[in-house]
Amino acid sequence: MNMTTANTARLLITCEDKPGIVQAVSSFLYHQGANITALDQYATEAQGGRYFMRVEFELDHLESRKETLLQMFGTNVAERYEMQWRLASVGELKKVGILVSKVDHALLELLWRHARGTLPCEITHVVSNHETLRNSVEQFGIPFTVINVTKENKVEAEAAIHDLMQGNDLLVLARYMQILSEDFVSKWPMQVINIHHSFLPAFVGANPYKQAHEKGVKLIGATAHYVTADLDQGPIIEQDVERVSHKYNVEELRELGQDVERNVLARAVRWHLEDRIIVDGNKTVVF
Repeated sequence: MNMTTANTARLLITCEDKPGIVQAVSSFLYHQGANITALDQYATEAQGGRYFMRVEFELDHLESRKETLLQMFGTNVAERYEMQWRLASVGELKKVGILVSKVDHALLELLWRHARGTLPCEITHVVSNHETLRNSVEQFGIPFTVINVTKENKVEAEAAIHDLMQGNDLLVLARYMQILSEDFVSKWPMQVINIHHSFLPAFVGANPYKQAHEKGVKLIGATAHYVTADLDQGPIIEQDVERVSHKYNVEELRELGQDVERNVLARAVRWHLEDRIIVDGNKTVVF
């Protein structure tokens, strides 16, 4: 645990908007001796909407006081405002597993950023349904396992993946070209992030760059979203686009699109790791 983060925590809150929430939260932290270093908030309406807050604070001896802090905040603040909330210690790095197939750009972007120290996590394992990327992954000193997936063994394969990835806080689909079953996804609620190689909800399904070329699009994009049982319909975390013209062929669209994909995915993963995302139904609030 880094000494600069050992006493840092983040509090994420969702509730009905009412007067006094900011005062109640900040006053509680003040009386615990905490120093608020960042506070972001959003309300869906001027009056009576949904309220969202992200607070980052410093508190001496956080680890030894954490359980008491959780209990007291729940009793004194959260119950009064009927909050959905969670507290995350910054010094406790989240564990991340990655699933990938044959295409490497999104995976390597994550591994490179992790090696550079800009993705605050522990990447525990990379699982693929192909051998193709073993050398690329193992060069980063990260375990690589192949679990073949077919129509006949899908249940067994997903069970093996689930067992191998247990203990992780997040799974990232870095162009993993398999559709996860509803049963698998239900075991990882809002803990799986996918990069979709188009600007959702356009061009859902296979070969979006061919679809885009056939439609003569002027923008291409990528979407990072949480995975739910509904294919490509989970809450969107981040999107981006690039302008193109009639001069681009399919390969040029794909090359440009892959640049967008890896940056969009990396941002989404980092925001999750930094506790910047609150899921609200099928939407996200990203601070």
